[in-house]
Amino acid sequence: MEAAAIVLAAGAGTRMKSKKPKVAHEVLGKPLVRWVVDAAHEAGIGRIATVVGHERQQVEPLVEADTEVVVQPERRGTADAVAVCADALADFDGSLVVLSGDCPLITAATIRRLVDMREQADAAVVVLTMELENPYGYGRIVRDRVGAVERIVEQKDANSAEAAICECNSGFYCFDARALFEALSQVDDDNAQGEFYLTDVLAICRAAGRPVLALPTDDPSECLGVNSRAQLAEATKYAQRRINDAHLAAGVTMTDPDQVWIGPDVVIEQDVELLPQTFLMGSTSVGEDSVIGPNSRLTDTVVGCGCVIDETVAVEARIDDGASCGPRAYLRPAAHLCEGAKAGTHVEIKKSTVGKGSKVPHLSYIGDTTIGEDVNVGAGSITCNYDGKKKWPTVIGDGAFVGSDTMMVAPVSIGAGAIVGAGSCITKDVAPDALALTRPEQREIPGWAAKKRAQQAGK
Repeated sequence: MEAAAIVLAAGAGTRMKSKKPKVAHEVLGKPLVRWVVDAAHEAGIGRIATVVGHERQQVEPLVEADTEVVVQPERRGTADAVAVCADALADFDGSLVVLSGDCPLITAATIRRLVDMREQADAAVVVLTMELENPYGYGRIVRDRVGAVERIVEQKDANSAEAAICECNSGFYCFDARALFEALSQVDDDNAQGEFYLTDVLAICRAAGRPVLALPTDDPSECLGVNSRAQLAEATKYAQRRINDAHLAAGVTMTDPDQVWIGPDVVIEQDVELLPQTFLMGSTSVGEDSVIGPNSRLTDTVVGCGCVIDETVAVEARIDDGASCGPRAYLRPAAHLCEGAKAGTHVEIKKSTVGKGSKVPHLSYIGDTTIGEDVNVGAGSITCNYDGKKKWPTVIGDGAFVGSDTMMVAPVSIGAGAIVGAGSCITKDVAPDALALTRPEQREIPGWAAKKRAQQAGK
């Protein structure tokens, strides 16, 4: 049976003392709401409606590409947030999962279990529940004498006996879509908060004679909501451990997993070693036998096999097989180290290709440059690519040798096999196999230093 989902991202809960809405805050580089949407997609749910409200201008760009955005004009409770999707899902008949946009740890497997359980039992609703030692603040699952789910009571509406119940509502459900929208018309706001509770739907469906079931979760951390900075840090720690454990099981070595942070979309092949204080974020991928770290941060970067990346920051870069970086290297967007290339200590590379086997070993800046194969760029060399208004290109041919402390004032080309003497300022193209020098002639005045010292001593 077809399944759809509603993701509630309408700014419920606290603002976390922030300029941006809660669901836009990130865990391991991904916004909270994207974790939930991506889990739904992974569970096989192709049709997703995301409910947005206050500050929706910051939320919509996160979800509009692959979900249908529905606006909740007023914050009148969870039942109202779901009800605003009635028109968008008017033609839908099947399992409808309701997910909380501020709970990033929910898994695709759990979402799938909710759907399967509802469909197998033809239930009106299945609610995901969790057992908590301290259930304060959560809705309680009230069962009847035979253990069937009777209703959910919110914290502010619970009597002493109900407040003592430790089985809690997670905020995740799978409904029969038609039963849900029929029941929503019967929900009222006669409660302590004056809101329309989605939880009231369970009692309404039960009264109509439809099965109402609970699916206890094996891992309560899946249901962790983020309403504060402390909870954001807690969710990040859970996510870090879950992701790292999966990579460890797949053959990745980590000297200290607590000091490695890996984003949910990162791909790492086996026999990679990750050293402490390594951050891999975004769409980064790392090929087998590479060593990353320590103190390295790679974002949206592709690393080949057998690379060594030491104390490096790389953003939207490409590092091919056998290349090396660092320590203290900076690869900016569109930097490309070809096979066996090197960007060494205190080297910054931006929008440039360093050819196969070429080296930029020390203290250099390379921008808007194409470097051929087997080139050596000496220490302290820079490409002067910016004239204050426009960026200009530099081309260095195969086998060229650029001496230390060379300035290459773009646009300029150094031919294949050419040699540039140390300390040169190259402003014109250099022919292949030529020697280019721009040093002034060295002068020496015998005894000048001694005379200067004598003058100073006589004062």
